[in-house]
Amino acid sequence: MSGRIVIVTGTSGGIGSAIAAEFESLGDIVVGLDIVEGFDVTDPEQCRATAARIDAEHGRIDVLCNNAGIGAVGDVTQATVEEWERVFAVNVFGIAHLSAAVLPMMRRAGHGSIVNTCSIAAAVGLVERAVYSASKGAVLGLTRAMAADEAENGVRVNCVSPGTVDGPWVRRLIDNSDDPAATRSALERRQPLGRLVAPEEVAKAVAFLAADTTFTTGQELLLDGGIAGVRIVR
Repeated sequence: MSGRIVIVTGTSGGIGSAIAAEFESLGDIVVGLDIVEGFDVTDPEQCRATAARIDAEHGRIDVLCNNAGIGAVGDVTQATVEEWERVFAVNVFGIAHLSAAVLPMMRRAGHGSIVNTCSIAAAVGLVERAVYSASKGAVLGLTRAMAADEAENGVRVNCVSPGTVDGPWVRRLIDNSDDPAATRSALERRQPLGRLVAPEEVAKAVAFLAADTTFTTGQELLLDGGIAGVRIVR
């Protein structure tokens, strides 16, 4: 488990920083990439150049965590064309661009692991999350398609799908609402376990999927507090 070269996108806060810290705690070398530091997953040329640089510096890339993503609030009547394009550019095309840049190195080595950050919104309809849900549905489909394509190359591709994460985006959503306390309570009640998922919990799931001892590919690991599978009726 130690000494792997791990790329993590979206490391400026929340899930991304927790993922980076988790891999570092395992003794891995983490290369963090984030828009605040000038890295743009929507730029395929920058993805190719960055992957080539990391490969040249370290001689390999063992794990890619496609975590960078953005949210959107509203239904289809409220969503603008620009919003559809912006969310899909980051959440879907960004994964495709960086994965395409890294996969040749993993194929050359005959092994590797890609873990995409998806969402429970890919499988469960949530109010006023039309654009975001559609983008995460695409991430789930892309994860499974990539897994099928890369199985014979020794590269595993999986995704983790959290419920509502207690991170910066959700906190801003809560703080900007008319009644922050009520909004947070509603988000917590949406999970049958009655709380938000912590970024550190997501990070441990990502590390599990990336481990060489995890014999799975094309799978979605739910961290949704029971949203998809549990109904509590009193």
